[in-house]
Order: sequence, then C-alpha cells, then structure tokens
Amino acid sequence: MQNDERAEERLAIVNIEKQVAYWQKGAEEDWAVARHLLDRGNTRHGLFFIHLALEKALKALICRHTQDLAPKDHNLVRLAEKAGLSPSRKQLDVLAETTAFNVEGRYPDPNAPLPTRTEIRHAVARAEEVFRWLIGLS
Repeated sequence: MQNDERAEERLAIVNIEKQVAYWQKGAEEDWAVARHLLDRGNTRHGLFFIHLALEKALKALICRHTQDLAPKDHNLVRLAEKAGLSPSRKQLDVLAETTAFNVEGRYPDPNAPLPTRTEIRHAVARAEEVFRWLIGLS
C-alpha cells in the first residue's frame, strides 16, 4: 500500500469535527488554567498555559481548514499560516511573543528576570484578544 492510500485510509476513520471539538475544549480549559496560575503568582507556568491555549485554538482551526489532523508544531505564527488565517500585524506580533512563553515554560532560564506585573497584564490582555478572535472563528 502506498503512502497516499494509507493517508486516505487514516483520514477516512478520523472524525474531523471531533478533532475540532477536542482542540477547542482543550483551548478553553488551558485558558482557565492559565488564569488560575497567574492569579496565584505562578508566572512562568501561567504564561506557558497562555501559549498552550492559543496553540490548541489554532489546531482546532487547522483541523477545520485542512480537514486533517493538526501538526505537532508549537510555533503559533506557523500554526496560524497552516490554519489559512490572515492575522493583523498586531495579532502576528502577539503570536510571535507568546511563542516565547512556550520555550521559557519548557526550558526556563534561571537568570532571566520574570516579567513585571504590568508586563504580565499587558501580555495577557493582548493574548486574550487573539484567543477570543481564534475561538470566535471556530
């Protein structure tokens, strides 16, 4: 059996709407976890979950757009491209900035200072605008 035939066979048993719902639910749950962590002062973990929520919202849109499974990628800008979106420059900046939270969450630099409360509030507010936009597209 050739690769194309295997891919078609795999997609025939994948329910894309279930995939979309799975990623959307995960995005909403991770947003709530992020807020919970940030409210308790767990900055690095909270910002990591902000990234995770945006990633999952994008993966829901990728599934819908491509009618295929979401890729194993964590770069939010690339995921937005794969979803066929046309984000504004501001939205692209937020996606790029938020991608850094993924790296910092996985590989924290013990010498890097945590963002200030003002910086955190600003980053979260900007990310929430993008998050709500993405959820609204689903």
